[in-house]
Amino acid sequence: MFDEERIVARTRQGREGWLREGRRQLEQHRWQKPDPVPRSRSERLLLAAERLEVDLAVERRANEAYERFKARRRAAGGIWVGGPPKPYRPPEVPEGKVNLTDPDSKRLKAREGYVQGYNAQAVVDESQIVLAAEVTNTNTDWSQLDPMVTATISELERAGIADPPETALADAQYWNEEHIDEVIANKHVQVLIPPDGSGSGMQRAGWSGGRYTWMRYVLASTLGEQLYRKRMQTVEPVFGHTRHNRGVTRFLRRGRTAVRTEWRLLMMTHNLTKLHSHQIATVGV
Repeated sequence: MFDEERIVARTRQGREGWLREGRRQLEQHRWQKPDPVPRSRSERLLLAAERLEVDLAVERRANEAYERFKARRRAAGGIWVGGPPKPYRPPEVPEGKVNLTDPDSKRLKAREGYVQGYNAQAVVDESQIVLAAEVTNTNTDWSQLDPMVTATISELERAGIADPPETALADAQYWNEEHIDEVIANKHVQVLIPPDGSGSGMQRAGWSGGRYTWMRYVLASTLGEQLYRKRMQTVEPVFGHTRHNRGVTRFLRRGRTAVRTEWRLLMMTHNLTKLHSHQIATVGV
């Protein structure tokens, strides 16, 4: 089923919005009910072929849902701006690509260039203790703000800590207005994310006024600047230590379930070293 209100609420979505929503729902289903990645290459070939067929079926179903929505809107007297819509026909055979070694992984842009793998996510506190660790198979982080805050609150509750975090600090790639509203309004966690490019620091075209100006004002304040500076002192060193000091530059397992477990194990051992250092420091005092 497709959430029409969620799609229509976004401006100028059109057919691509429906196709993108279909892909998002399929990916969410695969995360919730992952397929085991077989050791046999022949079995992985069959799994890869099945994935491509399912991808195409979802694209067709999303396109059909869009056509039905468009027909209902026309019947209700809706007004369409512009010329006639371009004809669209889903391909007869799958045109996508899937990795035969790990069908769950995707081609992502990394520092080394493009790699086949996963996007590791982590939330840490001021003491560099990892509170939540997840992996995704997408390049972008903009859809991860709310899930990571939700995972953090869940992990804290499991540890017997009822008080949620006060402020979430994230880099510019996590900017997502829908997620910001969800985290602030429903989870009561303040969010500080620069709306401008994290690399250049230049203002993005069209990102002015309203929420953008307000966030820039908060980050430019003395308190906002002090809070956001902590991000460079907390989460960045965790990734740097894991990559350079521990030499972890790639995952050793295949499949989203195994890779997720591997990443969480790495972050758990990171926490154990922090706990050990804390105990040594306490004994020394």
